[in-house]
Amino acid sequence: MLVLILGVGFTLVAILLRAELMRQYEERALGVARSVAADDVIVRDVAAHERTPEVQRRAEAVRRRTGVLFVVVADDHGIRYSHPDPDRIGQRVSTEPEALSGAEVVTFERGTLGLSARGKVPLLTPDGKVAGQVSVGIAADQVSRRVTGLLRGAAGFAGIAVVLGVAASVLLARRLKHQTLGLEPADLADLLREREAVLHGIDEGVLAVDPAGRVTIWNDAAARLIGCLPAPGTPIDDAGLPPGLRTLLIERRAVRGVLVATEDRMLVVTAGPVRRGDHDLGHVVTLRDRTDLDEMARELDVVRALSDALRAQAHEYTNRLHTLSGLLSLGHRGEAEAYLRELADDPLATEYSDGGRVRDPYVRGLLAAKTAVASEQGVDLRLSADSFLPGQLRFPLDVVTIVGNLIDNAVAAARAGARRPAWVELSLVAEADILHLVVVDSGDGVPAAAVDRLFDQDFTTSADDARPHGVGLALARRLTRRRGGDLTLTRAAGADCGAVFVARLPGSIEPSPATREAHLSAAVPGGAS
Repeated sequence: MLVLILGVGFTLVAILLRAELMRQYEERALGVARSVAADDVIVRDVAAHERTPEVQRRAEAVRRRTGVLFVVVADDHGIRYSHPDPDRIGQRVSTEPEALSGAEVVTFERGTLGLSARGKVPLLTPDGKVAGQVSVGIAADQVSRRVTGLLRGAAGFAGIAVVLGVAASVLLARRLKHQTLGLEPADLADLLREREAVLHGIDEGVLAVDPAGRVTIWNDAAARLIGCLPAPGTPIDDAGLPPGLRTLLIERRAVRGVLVATEDRMLVVTAGPVRRGDHDLGHVVTLRDRTDLDEMARELDVVRALSDALRAQAHEYTNRLHTLSGLLSLGHRGEAEAYLRELADDPLATEYSDGGRVRDPYVRGLLAAKTAVASEQGVDLRLSADSFLPGQLRFPLDVVTIVGNLIDNAVAAARAGARRPAWVELSLVAEADILHLVVVDSGDGVPAAAVDRLFDQDFTTSADDARPHGVGLALARRLTRRRGGDLTLTRAAGADCGAVFVARLPGSIEPSPATREAHLSAAVPGGAS
């Protein structure tokens, strides 16, 4: 194919070059003819029809000086006054004397001296009459020799260019082969189609950077989870990535299941290097939304907590039934009746009761479970007297996560604190569709040095290494902010209590016909615990 292209191109160049040279030689012949026609001696002798040797001498002098094939001067009848072959002087010209009409003519035709490029100019007397013509010819083989010489030079340059082009093509092919890891164009096309299908066909976010630390690949899920859409080739530092994710990519660490916080999400990150043979292709990160994954986990946590509460209550009931059975079997009927009355008046310590102030089943289930678990740990979890939640939650799973994490942290703080008895008080207050949440514990409070970092991911004040820490408060704050609210530490420590956390969740409560006044008028004084 390359040879064919070169052959066709070279042929076109030869044709165009020959045509251009023919035009130039015709113009040259015409210029020589004009100079001869301007000779006053030649004009005078031809106009007088005097066939003098001077015309032949002057014409031949011009021919030898310019190197043309011939310079022929003829009168108005076409009779030659000069010719390279003196024997032809006095004869009629072999071609049509077109210039006798008074116009200049350029032609390429054959005469007595062969094929030539010709220029013909009329001989004009001072009064403007046509006295004859001057015909100048340049041999066609001279044109051919010139074309051949130019083509040889062009062929030499073309040959050098072809050799250089082939060498450059080989080097370029090797470089491309190296850069494409030996893949052919069809393989690259298939790989691109597969990559697009995989990237946009999964729910997990995928983000990749090259060895130079520039973002090269991401999918729609990654842009949604991260909250930004970097342009191709953007450096990691300028891509607007969350700090934790940016650190992982800069350090190029291989991690699995690491939590990274964004403005409103908690992401599970898996990262690792990508290699093909000995080639380093960069780093790839997959992102999963923990807040989405936790939706089912939250329900499972509530069910598990309820199960633990039922187990604790069943154990307590079994003990009390055994006691009652023993009294009856020993015949202590009076003591048994008194014991039954005591049980009727004193519900189980682990039993949760809110006096009907909390209507949402998710929150009720969570509080029942957390109360039982806290009781097993020696912590009294109680609901404040002013708590009132008459409506249903619009996004119960988020609220359950926020409340559950705050209670877990408060129970752990109360258990580790010096105050006894250990307690945690929870306040849930509905104001229109806004839920106000306050959690107070009896712990030792938050150290002053830890206040600024309390809501940072992976930061904890707990000394217990048996379970993961540094996630609950960070997740709770992000969930509240994602819902348009906020979670703050209003008191790090006090004289009569430990830390005080306050959360505000707008738009979290469905409208309810119940009113706070109606509830308070019917509520039992003192609340429930």
